[in-house]
Amino acid sequence: MDIAVETVCYVINRAREVMADLDPLNDEPGRHAADDVMRDDLPEEDAPGVVENPEFDDLKAFIDSLNEDEQADLVALTWVGRGTYTAEDWDEAVEIAHEEHPKRVAQYLLTQPLLADELEEGLSELGLSCEDAE
Repeated sequence: MDIAVETVCYVINRAREVMADLDPLNDEPGRHAADDVMRDDLPEEDAPGVVENPEFDDLKAFIDSLNEDEQADLVALTWVGRGTYTAEDWDEAVEIAHEEHPKRVAQYLLTQPLLADELEEGLSELGLSCEDAE
């Protein structure tokens, strides 16, 4: 990985704090899952799941400050953690992350409600953990 485990763990911990402050998803009957997905045609501040929150803004700025390789690793770790790719497919996942998410990585990641869990599981699939970083 091009990203330090400590950096991933920082994102995990901050994402948990941010998600704890958000309103729970509205799972009312008749709602569509598409209602909970970020739409590219919405201005960033109007994207579903995005709220005015200093912790959110800090985490978004932190992810935005990472270089492209580190950002691609975060996306790939998320995908490995949710089972889209396996640890053996790591290089492919990173390559696809570079192709599909060259910009707005923070916005993409921060609309994933299970971001912290998926990153943690992704680390685990690669044989790493936040305990290793301590």
